[in-house]
Amino acid sequence: MRESRRPLRALGPMVSAIALAACVTVGPNFKAPPPPSPKAAYVAPVERLPTNIEIGALASDDQWWTLFGSQALDRTVEQALAGSPTLEAARARLISAREAVAVVAGGRYPQVGVGAGVSHQKESVVPFGLPPSAVALPPNFNLYQVGVNASYSLDLFGGTRRSIEAQQALADSRKYELEAASTTLTGNTASRAIEIAGLRAQLDAVKRILDADRQTLDLVRKEHDTGETPERDVVAAAAQLAADETLAPPLQQSLSVARHSLAALLGISPGELTAPDFDLADLSMTGKLPLSVPSELVRRRPDIQVAEARLHHDSAEIGVATARLYPQITLSAGFTSSSLNGSALFGPGGAVWSLAGSLAQPVFDGGSRRAGRREAVADFQASAADYRNTVLLAFAQVGDSLTAIDQDTTLLAAQKRAFDLASESLRLERINYSTGVSGVLDVLNAQRQFARASLGYAQVQGSLYLDTIQLMVAMGGGRWSAERAVAQNERGGDLAR
Repeated sequence: MRESRRPLRALGPMVSAIALAACVTVGPNFKAPPPPSPKAAYVAPVERLPTNIEIGALASDDQWWTLFGSQALDRTVEQALAGSPTLEAARARLISAREAVAVVAGGRYPQVGVGAGVSHQKESVVPFGLPPSAVALPPNFNLYQVGVNASYSLDLFGGTRRSIEAQQALADSRKYELEAASTTLTGNTASRAIEIAGLRAQLDAVKRILDADRQTLDLVRKEHDTGETPERDVVAAAAQLAADETLAPPLQQSLSVARHSLAALLGISPGELTAPDFDLADLSMTGKLPLSVPSELVRRRPDIQVAEARLHHDSAEIGVATARLYPQITLSAGFTSSSLNGSALFGPGGAVWSLAGSLAQPVFDGGSRRAGRREAVADFQASAADYRNTVLLAFAQVGDSLTAIDQDTTLLAAQKRAFDLASESLRLERINYSTGVSGVLDVLNAQRQFARASLGYAQVQGSLYLDTIQLMVAMGGGRWSAERAVAQNERGGDLAR
């Protein structure tokens, strides 16, 4: 009984060493980059913000695309979030990264294994300095063995802990990459829908222009046949029709491209696309657009969060490389029972136990470990520069969108005045025609000018909507939708396991 307690008493130093293993963690402790300077701004001092912007206000609803007030657009974006293969791949990568954290975290605990075996062998006592007749062994025998072994690497300098920290940072970057993919997907889907609506409105305006051109050409030809109009007027009317006929094909091609692109975003082929033909008349924006302050932008933009997570990873890797410069201590223990008779395998006579400790200290490796640490430091410095660049590009994107919205708003107001004047001119020409003051050709010209104004108005309105989408994306729109996608994906991952 006293003999059987000896292995337990011998485990005392091993348990004490494990308790002391978390004393030191070498390498820098990561600190998130500071927020932008209070002087940071999205636009230059000589530029102005659009009048429909409210600084510091965030949308109370994470579904920013609902700003356009279109149920058809809402359904299409939700369909893209549900069926996009890009998001599906990003979700799977997130699961993989989180499982990788669990893999590395297993190094913090003792590794325990159980083994059993049986062998048929022949042994000799001669190697032990005894004559063959000294011990009577059977010429051939079966040896039965069963045992348990354990090993533990003391993480004295925090190399394992830093590895876990680095892997967790990679998992965080995968999470933010999923959010970035969601942001890009919602922005692209809404953009394609707006493009479809704008192109359809432009094609409708071009159709009215061509109708007016054809009516004008028919009228001029009739007047030429009666000798009232010279040949040059016929040629001029035909040339105008030919010139305007070149407007439709590029628009029709762009419409097809937008539809094909939308199908890919939804995760279906173009032949399976059942999304509605969006209309500009069904889209509207009421109220002011929210604009995050610079210090909040760095917390909302997922690409900035990705850059910060990668910076965190490279900071932890410095600790991993530093820990490799110090001794590595491993403790091991084993207990084995052997017997020539399987029925007596667990008897006291065949018990063998062992405790061992090993220390490995690098003495000379050609400088590879120190070079590895310098490499990690350089990677961290590169990631820090990448982070700063990502923030600057984010500010520039927001600024570009704000400037574009401001110019679009000014241009849309001018185009609206042109549209209203063309509409009023057409109304007056129709009155004059009904009273005999003007001819049908004057009415047709007014119709053509009205269609031209409608075309310009549709173009500018579509541009304003697209630039609004770019602003929402530049501010990290759709981030919280990605959070829901993460939770849904985790539930799916649990089922897969």
